[in-house]
Amino acid sequence: MAFIQCDFFSDVLGMSSSMNVIIPENRENRIGVKTRADQDKYPVLYLLHGLSDDHTVWMRRTSIERYANKFGLAVIMPNVHRSFYTDMVYGSDYFTFMSKELPQIAEKLFPLHTERKNTFAAGLSMGGYGAFKLALNQPERFAAAASLSGALNLAENAERVDERDELYQEFKLIFGDLDKVKNTDNDLFYLLKKLKGEKKKIPKLYQCCGTEDFLYQDNLKFRAFCRKNKVKLKYEEESAVHEWSYWDKKIQAVLKWLPL
Repeated sequence: MAFIQCDFFSDVLGMSSSMNVIIPENRENRIGVKTRADQDKYPVLYLLHGLSDDHTVWMRRTSIERYANKFGLAVIMPNVHRSFYTDMVYGSDYFTFMSKELPQIAEKLFPLHTERKNTFAAGLSMGGYGAFKLALNQPERFAAAASLSGALNLAENAERVDERDELYQEFKLIFGDLDKVKNTDNDLFYLLKKLKGEKKKIPKLYQCCGTEDFLYQDNLKFRAFCRKNKVKLKYEEESAVHEWSYWDKKIQAVLKWLPL
């Protein structure tokens, strides 16, 4: 795999941004590595970071390069800071950046397939929310999305956040009126219900969470909503907290699950 640290300018954000990228490469003499890199273009996974991390974290905390190498999969890891992958009310348009501009930039710079069947999203915590949000807002573009310990019940949590909570002011900057996040395109439950009502094809969904994770109850609620509305969802849980040894293991399960 080729590992690329890419700095570029974003017109949407109005500033320079960064992404880490791994691209399959076919090399015969590399010892100890079996590579699936026999194509001119590669399927792509947009792999998203959590609230307190950045675009470097998946490379630093997991062996994602080695894992993706087995599947001939390109991986794009962008930086969105603490935006919750949202067009902020008081800030930058990070959802527009992620959903429109970043794919255009990546597809011009790297040999990526652009068809729906070869485009996927995954992420942890805030990034799990972001991955589902991308896929459910653009079901015509994403074939599958995976959430690892995702912040999936964001709309209801935004309503409940107390003014004394450290996230209150941050949420206000991102979402504005916290009573109006629910039943918008920032609400995953609303997006699923809308897709079902419009009878649109829903991307394949994978969800996992540790049973001792502080987001576990929110994940159970999302699973129950999917079951009630007959949304196909692969769900896995086990004893784990909100930490990297769990995500390093589960991202391997995600790669095996992807319809490659």
